[in-house]
Amino acid sequence: MIVSPRFSGTLAAIASGLIALVFGTGAFAQGAWPSRPVHIIVPASPGGASDTVARLLATRLTESFGQPFLVENRAGAGGVIGAQQVAQAAADGYTLLMSFDSFTINGFLFKNVPDPLHDFAPVMQVCRLPQVLLVHPSLKVKTVKEFVALAKARGAQLNFGSAGPASSSRLAFELFEDAAGIDTVAVHYKGGGPAIQALVSGQVQVMLVQGSGTIQQNVKAGKLVALAVSSPAPSPLHPGLPAIADTYPGVVSQSWVGLVAPAKTPKALLDLLNAGIVKILAEPEMKQLFEQQGAEVVAGSPDALMRLMRDEQVKWGRLIRARKITVD
Repeated sequence: MIVSPRFSGTLAAIASGLIALVFGTGAFAQGAWPSRPVHIIVPASPGGASDTVARLLATRLTESFGQPFLVENRAGAGGVIGAQQVAQAAADGYTLLMSFDSFTINGFLFKNVPDPLHDFAPVMQVCRLPQVLLVHPSLKVKTVKEFVALAKARGAQLNFGSAGPASSSRLAFELFEDAAGIDTVAVHYKGGGPAIQALVSGQVQVMLVQGSGTIQQNVKAGKLVALAVSSPAPSPLHPGLPAIADTYPGVVSQSWVGLVAPAKTPKALLDLLNAGIVKILAEPEMKQLFEQQGAEVVAGSPDALMRLMRDEQVKWGRLIRARKITVD
């Protein structure tokens, strides 16, 4: 993709104006940010939603700002390792974290982890991904009600898969189980890829996971059956599927990907980066690329991401305590 000179010039003008206004003759005034490569830390393995989003944006950010935006994967401990690296980095805009929804709930499940509300400065919720309730075809169910009836009859004979014990796919299914009054056996995998493979092969029978392009392909091929989405209402990304909330109000869970910086990163820099990404995400071809991944572009403000993280902590913290969820 090629950036028009007009777009690049606009970003440069915004950068210069913000820097001169806020920082005067300080460090930023000596040279427009960025003046060297920017590192985007992804706290997960390659191929996941946050990694895909980071790589889609990194290419365009490099073109727009004239410096390399480099994606680095720092997987481990449910995203804690990558988050710790960014929390401890200098607040100068050269180290960023492209994280996912479980970023906000790790403090309920792990010890000595960075606090998303105090150790980071929000830049943007980039996108959200409705999760899809999927079953193996051998269950021969077509609706949420049919699955719940089967789960109540078969109980512990059914296994649900998740992308890990601290993953949003695990918490989303726990929320569904709590509302539906069912109890299946959890099987946790190291990432969404292995979990989906286990569902396709029949090792587990059900999952509630973000509906990526791979999942859509398996549904079309008849290898998986999609029952519903966990968004508040039916999603245009998954036409024909009802919302779980239509049957069980309150069962709403959407994966999301957000960009944050170390705490105390200057607000002018955060606003500059946010503005640049907003322009990139407004491009029709970029929206199409996100939709192909089962993602809806949000391109929100820093304040909106902070509100989302606060709300997520309240919601999932309540569920974790009520169901005594642990990562052991």
